[in-house]
Amino acid sequence: MWKIRTNTFLNICIVISLFFLFYYALLTQDVVKQRRNLVRNLKNDLGYVKFLPSAPHNSKEYNIWLIFTKVTNVSTLSYKFRDLLHNLLNVSSVPLRFNIIVDKGSQTIAENQISETLYGNKSMVYSFYDIEESAKKIQDIVEVMTPHFSSKPGTYYSDALFYISLGLYRIAPQSQHFAILLDCDLYFKKDIALLFNEFDRFKPTALFGLAPELTPVYRHILHMYKAKHNTTFGEFYHDNNISNDVHPKGFQGYNTGVVLINLGAQRKSLEFPKLILNESVQAMTSKYRFRGHLGDQDFYTLVGYEHPHLIQTLNCGFNRQLCTWWRDHGYSSIFADYFKCNHDVVVLHGNCNTRIPK
Repeated sequence: MWKIRTNTFLNICIVISLFFLFYYALLTQDVVKQRRNLVRNLKNDLGYVKFLPSAPHNSKEYNIWLIFTKVTNVSTLSYKFRDLLHNLLNVSSVPLRFNIIVDKGSQTIAENQISETLYGNKSMVYSFYDIEESAKKIQDIVEVMTPHFSSKPGTYYSDALFYISLGLYRIAPQSQHFAILLDCDLYFKKDIALLFNEFDRFKPTALFGLAPELTPVYRHILHMYKAKHNTTFGEFYHDNNISNDVHPKGFQGYNTGVVLINLGAQRKSLEFPKLILNESVQAMTSKYRFRGHLGDQDFYTLVGYEHPHLIQTLNCGFNRQLCTWWRDHGYSSIFADYFKCNHDVVVLHGNCNTRIPK
């Protein structure tokens, strides 16, 4: 009798165990199916995507764009790229989506650096965009800009790198409406969410957001124009009005280490397509006797002169440049007036290979 009861008890335990195993299998299958659907949706939207399951979901866009081309394993850009990713993942309170423009050789290096960056519970959503395909989409822009804003025009794809921000609205998926393009020589001291919040402060007409250039480079480029006109273009920012032109407190130009782009507004704009035509660029460069060498940065600076409503000026703390090259090349007496930044620093920019104090 005891043996019979024992066998019955064991049979009941086995049945219960089988039931829970079956239930768990069904539950796991649903989770796997949901994850596959999520990855499939991301692939449809972005192309190549790496998805790690702990990435949080948020309806607001946090699109980061980086350019990572012509890189070798020993390139300083490779280490700057890795350090920036590590930095952003550590300081960000929002779910970032990384969009990385690469060539075939650099993509492998980027994947290795991403793998080194991810550890513990860190996760990333990212996609790669081929530079050759991207360059084709902005070919007309590159052909217009290069003669005016490139010091030594090189190969076609090398030139395209300097104008990606102007044509990013054509490269980015249509589902992206806001994006931030970053140089790799940056260090975020504070949450990058602060930078994304600047989109909420854009004036209705603004397509781009940029912080000031913190050197007298545009004072130098505009020396012939300034010799004939009483203007504050190229002058450092003043506390008081010093003339009645469109920038009465000085205008140092813009720096493109950090570029905020309202992609949706840019796609809808009727004014922007006209600005990137050869006739428009030729008119602006001729008026200011402007011969630049800094790519899209020169174009934005000219737009800031002629069409300031299209650009939201960020405070210098969002792109606190550290390069002092111009201080030692003819402008030591006034360099400090350009270089000063009285705002809380969110982003340090180690331009011209300047070491970033961390």
